[in-house]
Amino acid sequence: MTIKRTMAWCGWIGVLGVVGCSAPEPENEQGEAAGSLLRSGAVERVAERWAPRASGDASAPGFVVDPGWPKPLPNNWRISQVGGIAVDAEDNIWVYHRPRALDASASAGLGVAGTNGAGVPVDGLGNPRPFAEQRAGCCVPAPSVLKFDIDGNLLDAWGGPSDPGFLEERCREEDGCFWPAREHGIFVDHNNFVYISGNGQDFTGQFPWAAGYGDDSHILKFTAEGEFVYQIGHAGMEGPDSENVDQGPNRTPQPYLVADMTVDPGTNRLYVADGYGNRRILIIDAETGLYEGHFGAYGQNPVDDPDGTDIDPYDAGPWAADYQAGELTPMFFRSPLHCATVSADGLLYACDRGNNRVQIFNVDEVGGPCSNPTGEPGVCGFVGEIHVAPQTASGTAGTAALSTDPGQTCLYVGDLANGAFYVINRENLHELDRIGRSGRQVGEFHWLHALAVDSQGNVYTGEVDSGQRIQKFLRYGATGCSGTGSPEVGLYSSNR
Repeated sequence: MTIKRTMAWCGWIGVLGVVGCSAPEPENEQGEAAGSLLRSGAVERVAERWAPRASGDASAPGFVVDPGWPKPLPNNWRISQVGGIAVDAEDNIWVYHRPRALDASASAGLGVAGTNGAGVPVDGLGNPRPFAEQRAGCCVPAPSVLKFDIDGNLLDAWGGPSDPGFLEERCREEDGCFWPAREHGIFVDHNNFVYISGNGQDFTGQFPWAAGYGDDSHILKFTAEGEFVYQIGHAGMEGPDSENVDQGPNRTPQPYLVADMTVDPGTNRLYVADGYGNRRILIIDAETGLYEGHFGAYGQNPVDDPDGTDIDPYDAGPWAADYQAGELTPMFFRSPLHCATVSADGLLYACDRGNNRVQIFNVDEVGGPCSNPTGEPGVCGFVGEIHVAPQTASGTAGTAALSTDPGQTCLYVGDLANGAFYVINRENLHELDRIGRSGRQVGEFHWLHALAVDSQGNVYTGEVDSGQRIQKFLRYGATGCSGTGSPEVGLYSSNR
């Protein structure tokens, strides 16, 4: 049978301050607006659009997009590509975006930040500003790190070149703090420390806000207020080396083009998806930054690291050739290894985006020397894997998050290539439902890049490329996942 859900649209309209499903008397402008919305039939259209599509004997949370989240930003700020999203222990939502990815029309509110090689005044992104301090009223890139509450109010903002004075006063290179050239992953741990990474390459000196050191090959740790704590790795490494554990600043290991990371609150270990160049999960003591171990696909260490010919994360050819040959289990992570998510029961979910799969590991059994040449479950800490829309050219298993019910029974996997996130029963790894589709309308996705979940089970998403937005999906109905659905996650069909 299909998933049973109570469509609590009256509660959804409660976002506008209205209780009940009947159109309210227009006692104020808010009530009049809500009444107009109810009378228009918009709620019914949304209900139809978000009807459940799963089959099988299953129960899973339902989701409807909140079109009013977040609230408008102050200071003429605009969000760009969203590298990462995290939710802290107090249900604050942290958004880590790429101000330098905005084009000239999207950042026309910027003033002069310097001159180009021809002596023409330019803004921080290198756009000419020859006649005026700014070209138009809108917009100005927001600081790289934005902190929202669950209602969408902006609580804090800091970091990056779009935060005036931050690089000169709070993240100084002479203090060992090198802000990433392109913002990518963010995580806020149980002690309220903020970890950020980057995957920028070849941006040196192209515009006033550009990084001056080369490739991103480091991780930064800050307090919640944006005070620098330490840096892992040297900035500016020349290329990947998945076996490199040389100690860099603070006696820490050397990553390269890091995608994302997470801290296990039980052990205070930092697990790093390393990343767009290296092919490993890196394990670090989060307090000290000291190296503790690393491993590759199927838990192997040393890491299986081919000659690097398929390192381009947007080259679909290598995966397509493997899929057509029936080879769905390459013994290496293919760029990018895009997420590392740890459950309360000690399982680590690694998003092997280039191989269209999520690999699952027991955190108590990984990190040391180990051989698993046949990819056998139960060896080297390897538990199993989920093939995510393997028939897609590449790039499906991009991000993962867990539901916040007591058993964390749902795994949510974001599919960048197909514009959806899958609701998966963590017990049997069946797809129970999928949310969204590729598109530009509210609730749809263009390059879904990041996922996070708050304590109420609401899901937050971020998009890159020209998507450049964050969305909130309100949970309703069930809080967790159970039952059977489709064992083929992301299977194409005519009604999807």
